[in-house]
Amino acid sequence: MKNYINFALCTLIFALLFSSVAWAMGGKPPAKEEPKYKLEILKMEIVPAVPSSPEGLSSKKVLMILAPKDFQDQEFSKPKDLLEAKGVKVTIASTTLKEAIGMYGSKVKPDILIKDAKAADYDAVVFIGGNGALALVDNPQALSLAIEAKKYNKVIGAICVAPMILAKAGVLEGKKAAVSPYGKSDLKKAGAVCTGKSVEIDGKIVTGSGPGAAEEFGEALIKTLSD
Repeated sequence: MKNYINFALCTLIFALLFSSVAWAMGGKPPAKEEPKYKLEILKMEIVPAVPSSPEGLSSKKVLMILAPKDFQDQEFSKPKDLLEAKGVKVTIASTTLKEAIGMYGSKVKPDILIKDAKAADYDAVVFIGGNGALALVDNPQALSLAIEAKKYNKVIGAICVAPMILAKAGVLEGKKAAVSPYGKSDLKKAGAVCTGKSVEIDGKIVTGSGPGAAEEFGEALIKTLSD
């Protein structure tokens, strides 16, 4: 009986102590301790990379020379489209600023006169073929541009009968070249080596045989500009 009284007394004391503590804390349970370490979520902003120009050609400038009449449409449009797709700035030159008309009806407004163009301002000078290009074979300004382009070590291109302009300017001597069958004898007389290929690259000189080689000619210009 004595043990039972002692147990009851201890229980009563414990209950009184617990009630006192609870009352002192306003009846609220003890606050939880703040964690010593906090997990912070880092926000990362994804910034898309600025695409670089393919093959680093965005700084390149090409001068394309057209006859004012009867240039070969595909020989002009195919290389031009390929070059511009790579970021190249193409400038059109002719003997007049009037609209040039292609053999198949294409209309192109020249940007500059041949006489005002300077090969030193461009990375490449390209002569487009077609029946009208034959009139440029003896054009002093066209010949001067070809000579100047060689002097400044620029890429020089010509397709179809236009390599005859380069031959007349004396820049094909000892060079492998492609040309329309019509111009083979002229190139050989000028010391060029006619390989019979549709497109030929010899150093910085790119030549093509005709409209069927227009795309390959454009790709060859891109390759030579990239080297």
